[in-house]
Amino acid sequence: MAAGNVIVTMVLPAPRWWMAAFVATATFAVSAAAAASDTPEIAKAKYLWSQSPHGKMLERILPPTIEPRDLPEPRSEGARLTARYCVQCHYLPNPQMHTAAKWVPIVERMVWRMQGRGNLGELMKEMMADIQAPSQEEVLILTRYLRKHGLKEIDAGHPALKSTAGQIFSIACSQCHAPPDPLRHTAREWPKVVKRMKRHMAWANVVVGVSELRTVPELKTDEIVRFLQRNARPEPKAK
Repeated sequence: MAAGNVIVTMVLPAPRWWMAAFVATATFAVSAAAAASDTPEIAKAKYLWSQSPHGKMLERILPPTIEPRDLPEPRSEGARLTARYCVQCHYLPNPQMHTAAKWVPIVERMVWRMQGRGNLGELMKEMMADIQAPSQEEVLILTRYLRKHGLKEIDAGHPALKSTAGQIFSIACSQCHAPPDPLRHTAREWPKVVKRMKRHMAWANVVVGVSELRTVPELKTDEIVRFLQRNARPEPKAK
């Protein structure tokens, strides 16, 4: 075992859709940093993914981008429910992934799947046999929370979108979510945000085959950054 790792022992229910040889009392290694940052729900979910024949698929659904403590209003019931239910099937989503309007059908679809009524028929029922779905009241709290902190997108009529840089920005961002309003960040903040989004896109491999994005082979983001900085929120005035 590599230095800095710790052994964590957990007693977990045995979902029928994990490996046939699943052992309910399991010992597994995680890094000390991960052990310190993961909530019990996330630690449990990661272990279950590691035992599942579908684990690699579950890992790839979303990149690991946010921890529960980084959620908006992390002590709120909405944040707690997001961490409680979403990590059962994939990494924790950031409310800023989608607009308020888009979160409504997404929550409906995810709850439908957690209830075993997804588009895989009997396989979905088997996969979700031991996944807990939120109650109707919890669904309302989740939806209100995600809508409240959802992404604000750029106005579709924004004149800057007619430029070449604006079109590249729109195509690149819309592969994963609505193109964000440039006023969301300052010119100083946008380069770090774009760098982070670029890592997410590499994880999802979403820029392949989009000629307008000029991938060679990776996405060149200089024009996107300049576009965002030109239309960014002004820096706060020094007091």
